Amino acid sequence: MIIKSFILPPIENNNYLIIDEISREAALVDCSSFDESIQLELKKQNANLKYVFLTHGHFDHIGGLNDLPPSVKVLMHSSDMEWVKEVNTYLPMLGMPSMEIPKIDEFIKDGDIINLGSLEIKVIHTPGHTQGGVCFYVDGNLFSGDTIFRESVGRCDLPGGNFNQIVESIENRIFTLPEETVIYPGHGRTTTVAWEKKHNSYM
Repeated sequence: MIIKSFILPPIENNNYLIIDEISREAALVDCSSFDESIQLELKKQNANLKYVFLTHGHFDHIGGLNDLPPSVKVLMHSSDMEWVKEVNTYLPMLGMPSMEIPKIDEFIKDGDIINLGSLEIKVIHTPGHTQGGVCFYVDGNLFSGDTIFRESVGRCDLPGGNFNQIVESIENRIFTLPEETVIYPGHGRTTTVAWEKKHNSYM
């Protein structure tokens, strides 16, 4: 498995490209921008982008969806659909142009297994930042979106946010993973389950 990270606008979002080395099938975790750097990496790796996995529906994680090739399927938890539908309510508040409401191709739920070539990617529902927040776990790697950051957690003061819920999600769904699990968050540096158990002051 190949993992490539891209830090992209609008607010230094981490977008992650996962590539199965056998089939060369690829998935993008979140899509704040379908940036040229991602497209060049796909060409360099001779990889075919099959999916976009959305960790949640906030505007800064979906901004590039309308620029994707039509063959790419976008997957998200249904509980965040309202965020996608209302994206143009929030963009003007931040001085950003409106966008066409992007299409979500398939809804995913807790426990789903997504096959990407030889890889099996597990969906873990982790509400708290949003009600539809999910993480994606594959081969000792967790793509956590805005549920957990290095020594921090996602904000819970927006509609659908719940601090007690995010703490429960982290304790019961993330901290039960092997301690060596590498966490790839939606913003900031990578971390591990072991490090967060010891150093995350929100827990």
